[in-house]
Amino acid sequence: MAENPSPRFLTVAEVAEMCRVSRMTVYRWVHAGDLPAVRFGKSFRVPQDAATAFMERAALSSELGEDDGTGVTAVG
Repeated sequence: MAENPSPRFLTVAEVAEMCRVSRMTVYRWVHAGDLPAVRFGKSFRVPQDAATAFMERAALSSELGEDDGTGVTAVG
């Protein structure tokens, strides 16, 4: 039987690097509720699936010319 792997969590710095934004921008997304995160002690961790979905949503809305409120603009 296949085991379910544990969800992978990313640090705010890793998400910032992935999105090419500052850590403060990621914190703003988390506090605004745009990006789901879990608090571990004094730091936040973002599920990798949530970060990927967030970027796909931002890219799709930018392709359609919509403003999704994230401040993320896809280039290309």
